[in-house]
Amino acid sequence: MSRKLKIAIVDDEPDMRESISQWLVLSGFDTETFVSAEDALKTIGADWPGIVVSDIRMPGMDGIAFLKRLMGLDSGLPVILITGHGDVPMAVEAMRIGAMDFMEKPFNPDKMTALAKKATQMRRMTLDNRALRRDLSEGQQVMSKLIGTSPVMDRLREDILDLGQADGHVLIDGETGTGKTLVAHALHAVGPRASRKFVPVSCAAYNDEALSARLFGPLEDGIPAVEEARGGTLCLEDIEALSEPLQARLLAFISDQGIPADTRIIAISNARGEGRRAEDSLRPDLFYRLSALKITLPPLRARGEDILSLFARMTEQFSEEYGCEPPQVSAQEAAQLLQAPWPGNIRQLINVAERAVLQNRRGSGSIASLLMADGDDNQQATTTEGKPLKEYVESFEKMLIDNTMRRHKGSIASVMDELCLPRRTLNEKMAKYGLQRGDYL
Repeated sequence: MSRKLKIAIVDDEPDMRESISQWLVLSGFDTETFVSAEDALKTIGADWPGIVVSDIRMPGMDGIAFLKRLMGLDSGLPVILITGHGDVPMAVEAMRIGAMDFMEKPFNPDKMTALAKKATQMRRMTLDNRALRRDLSEGQQVMSKLIGTSPVMDRLREDILDLGQADGHVLIDGETGTGKTLVAHALHAVGPRASRKFVPVSCAAYNDEALSARLFGPLEDGIPAVEEARGGTLCLEDIEALSEPLQARLLAFISDQGIPADTRIIAISNARGEGRRAEDSLRPDLFYRLSALKITLPPLRARGEDILSLFARMTEQFSEEYGCEPPQVSAQEAAQLLQAPWPGNIRQLINVAERAVLQNRRGSGSIASLLMADGDDNQQATTTEGKPLKEYVESFEKMLIDNTMRRHKGSIASVMDELCLPRRTLNEKMAKYGLQRGDYL
């Protein structure tokens, strides 16, 4: 944490309260005073950015009751109690409850400073560790959304972890519907800026004047994106839609930041094809600044058996939403899913999965018909890239075991019975495909 931590001083005696505050301010601390425990509890809660110095003898809620309330709110909050001479046994009991230390009146100012310094250091470490755990947790949650075990997805996750820790700006490109915005969020969530803001702006969603105001100001309501994202990440979607004048302003903003940049820019390009890519639309000096680091997302058709895993996951989610059973995918349908060109990528797969669930609920239709209806310019649901039969068989086998395990919530006996497999064979196949029973319980 870069900001100073506060010291909350709680004492019903004005002179004592002010003298402690003045001394700590002179010692370089920020203080906030409260006339009662009840008053302090209106402000102090979990993750409060500071420590507490409190008298024990106070009308209403006394220091011990106050301490118990504070420990209930945040057991890691350092509390220093001020006691009269006769309150020492009470203060010792308070330390058992969770107080950090106590001082007797009249207190020694140097001891007060030393204790305050120690307590704030402890608090800073506690809050920093909590923030780090939250950031790691958020990063893990975002990364968990990048479903798939194909080699291209393994490489993508490795690239995200590597580039997430870097300082350079990033350009993300790939076909429409491949999950570029999710990858941008993941890059932010696994990096050192995770606790700062992630500010997305679609360059294609505004006219030139409105986009200029959204990015650089002035705005009648709110602050411009470059200020809102300061210290964090500014995500510019559809970067190829940026006009020449705004490209110049963005380049000036990047140049003014220096190295390393205070604000990281993640640019997303949705344009594909000759003459429509980011490098064709952006001025060269801006393009090379934004593409210092680059990630190209793989199309769905290149992800092999991930297609079946994603389809199974999506149909399961939609089945829960619509209150019906997910459709059972036959070997022929699995082959059709693997062979489909998927011009709309994951976005298209989600649409097909939802319609497959609705069809199954009505008891009519087929996955093949959905793929044909969802094709690009009546394109047939096959690819020009053939795969060995063994790959299709293994992909289908993995999907079938995975679906059955999910449906029976990890019951090995039920799966053995439905698939007519002996225990040893099922165990061998689950090990082969990286399926673990604990994931289904």
